[in-house]
Amino acid sequence: MTTRFKKNRKKRGHVSAGHGRIGKHRKHPGGRGNAGGMHHHRILFDKYHPGYFGKVGMRYFHKLRNKFYAPIVNIDKLWSLLPQEAKDKATADKAPLLDVTQFGYFKVLGKGVLPQNQPIVVKAKLISKIAEKKIKEAGGAVVLTA
Repeated sequence: MTTRFKKNRKKRGHVSAGHGRIGKHRKHPGGRGNAGGMHHHRILFDKYHPGYFGKVGMRYFHKLRNKFYAPIVNIDKLWSLLPQEAKDKATADKAPLLDVTQFGYFKVLGKGVLPQNQPIVVKAKLISKIAEKKIKEAGGAVVLTA
């Protein structure tokens, strides 16, 4: 596009060149700095600075992340965690010891059933009431660790 067709060339020779009669292209028509971010400049703020306005929740200082970390295992999976040699040695009067924390689980839940007449001693950080009841009904025991 050649210069002579541009809008501001067309304005040349006209007294105020499109900037009005009184202010004459001075001062701050949109406000200074970040003025109007919630009002007349709303679209720009929403587009280029999302989250600039509004509240932010409280911080959790000294959060012990491990306090809330408790991977779970159900009792129907317990028997599959035991090594094969421990399964072979297990009898109705000799229960194998299973430490679920060695497999990365902290809590034992009570879904499913344990094999009949086969007690098991379960060592865990946390255990649900139903899981504890089912393990004891099978003749096993529960050991809680810190």
